[in-house]
Amino acid sequence: MCDQTMFKHIDETLTVRQEIELRERMTLSPHACLSEKTRGRRFNAPECHIRTSFQRDRDRIVYSKAFRRLKHKTQVFLSPMGDHYRTRLTHTLEVSEIARTIARALKLNEDLVEAVALGHDLGHTPFGHAGESVLNEIVPGGFAHCRQSLRVVDLLENGGKGLNLTWEVRDGILKHSKGFGDIIPMVSGERARTVEGQVVRIADIIAYLSHDLDDAIRSGVIKGQQVPPEITRVLGDSHGQRISAMLKDVIRSTQVTPEKMELAISGEMMETMLALRAFLYENVYRAPRVHSEFEKARKILLDLFEYFMKHKEAFYQERFKLFEEQVSSSESSVPYERHVSDFIAGMTDRYAQNLYEKIFMPSSLV
Repeated sequence: MCDQTMFKHIDETLTVRQEIELRERMTLSPHACLSEKTRGRRFNAPECHIRTSFQRDRDRIVYSKAFRRLKHKTQVFLSPMGDHYRTRLTHTLEVSEIARTIARALKLNEDLVEAVALGHDLGHTPFGHAGESVLNEIVPGGFAHCRQSLRVVDLLENGGKGLNLTWEVRDGILKHSKGFGDIIPMVSGERARTVEGQVVRIADIIAYLSHDLDDAIRSGVIKGQQVPPEITRVLGDSHGQRISAMLKDVIRSTQVTPEKMELAISGEMMETMLALRAFLYENVYRAPRVHSEFEKARKILLDLFEYFMKHKEAFYQERFKLFEEQVSSSESSVPYERHVSDFIAGMTDRYAQNLYEKIFMPSSLV
């Protein structure tokens, strides 16, 4: 039945947003999170007449400065010379598309999925996981990019006012990260409260498993023949084949009953994905060529953190250049080292490199 016939009875006094919300009620799965059922925002805000709550969240993320900075943040390879290597931004876009494909097949809320996916890495450091590792060591209480992403959207963006996103998007952002842990967490508290948020977690690992392998082969860090045959047998030997295989398996394996929708991955596919992840850690992320560059990046961030901990005036001047708003040194509620770690986490690779050169490298006086 076409939309024109289905919705011909809609009251002409409804706003565009209300029409979209009605369409969600009529077409989405009973297990989907409806836009009109959001738990709300941190601060009350009037509704938009055109966009649903989750559409507004997506737009706020895309228009943020933190999102734009992702284009110059490392995914795996530091400062890649080739134009076709992934950055943190292209990774984010691939996660979004994979998540939306799964959501559409399962009749979930694509707008919620897209908002979570686009915001999930906003708090990622420069130099990829090397940067995250450094900050985790030196920041009191530790550092995790998922928590930092939430801090970005709650406190750091929009001149320190935050983006005021919905509870569901914030929950999905916080719980997207899996590191080397379970792809689908066994502990319920580690899973997003919406199925849409859980989809993004799976889409994130599907994306990086395939594209990190793709980039590693392109760079020459490994050869395609090195990939164990049992992995190639299940996933195929191209980026498109791998993504398609994992997507189809998630959609086929997901269990749906009147009571709940349980995302799942078949036994063979789960074993293959874990094997590929272990292969990447051993042969790509820890490869001498990649690791040696991470050690250089590590020194840059350690030295910058130590410098700004000792030079507060220089810190506030530089922070303003990056975030375009000043932070008062009298903010007693937030430890000074947290401001410094926020600043370093927000840097792009090239900003950190240029700043390091400016501070620590000699320059000609004539």
